[in-house]
Amino acid sequence: ALKALKASGITVKILTGDSELVAAKVCHEVGLDVGDVVIGSDIEGLSDDALAALADRTTLFARLTPMHKERIVTLLKREGHVVGFMGDGINDAPALRAADIGISVDGAVDIAREAADIILLEKSLMVLEEGVIEGRRTFSNMLKYIKMTASSNFGNVFSVLVASAFLPFLPMLPLHLLIQNLLYDVSQVAIPFDNVDEEQIQKPQRWNPADLGRFMVFFGPISSIFDILTFCLMWWVFHANTPETQTLFQSGWFVVGLLSQTLIVHMIRTRRLPFIQSRAAWPLMAMTLLVMVVGVSLPFSPLASYLQLQALPLSYFPWLIAILAGYMTLTQLVKGFYSRRYGWQ
Repeated sequence: ALKALKASGITVKILTGDSELVAAKVCHEVGLDVGDVVIGSDIEGLSDDALAALADRTTLFARLTPMHKERIVTLLKREGHVVGFMGDGINDAPALRAADIGISVDGAVDIAREAADIILLEKSLMVLEEGVIEGRRTFSNMLKYIKMTASSNFGNVFSVLVASAFLPFLPMLPLHLLIQNLLYDVSQVAIPFDNVDEEQIQKPQRWNPADLGRFMVFFGPISSIFDILTFCLMWWVFHANTPETQTLFQSGWFVVGLLSQTLIVHMIRTRRLPFIQSRAAWPLMAMTLLVMVVGVSLPFSPLASYLQLQALPLSYFPWLIAILAGYMTLTQLVKGFYSRRYGWQ
């Protein structure tokens, strides 16, 4: 379990009130290399900065009082670490409360269990490692949704503003936008079940709001570029350039917009090459495929007249494939540049 925790980027430290000899022997038996041991009396006169530096490089602290434990945990948090503290005794309660995550066991004293955030029902540290991995997987999938939705909506808003400034009619009706967003959201329902690349769960990740803004600026305009190409296509190639032909224009952009929004799920869910180096889980693949089929079918369905859509000519579909292929290629190129320069979370 200790090796698994270390492999996951988790540093294990021992804070105990027991003798340093007993604690060092136990650590040796479980395979934990402790190096120099620090005892409670050694830290009494240390400043917070000195103790923080000492805590960062020390594995075993012995003969600690409850206040010593709490102070060390607090200083580790101050230095930017996410601290989990595991204890089962009365003396552990202050540190359990001070930690980001207080962990106790089912057989602990009442005050320790009350102070803890998590109670372990199994006597195994592997439960912690499995919980950490599952937490990182959940966090990664949450980030996927936030980034995809933010960048997609940013691009859509920009496209609507550009189109509204030059077209003699609405580029897409409010009803179309609602249907598009509804179908897109349906395709995202399976994201919690998606696979996560191994490198994404091998090390801790942090939420960085600045990264989201940068991500939007890089990836949002990509969809706008191909939206504008679609406007040009519908205007000049299919001559949907009058109020009388606006339904054809809106239907063409509706399909391109929905399919590009749905494909972005696969493009930016991973830093790798999608579909080849990293495949989405089958529920996500199935949902996105279903939504794309529904989106393409709507203009040809009996519902088209109610939705103010119309059937698209067959000559539209080779253009559709070319636009989507170009969109995916450019997204992959930008993703490679972004990943090399800023990393990939």
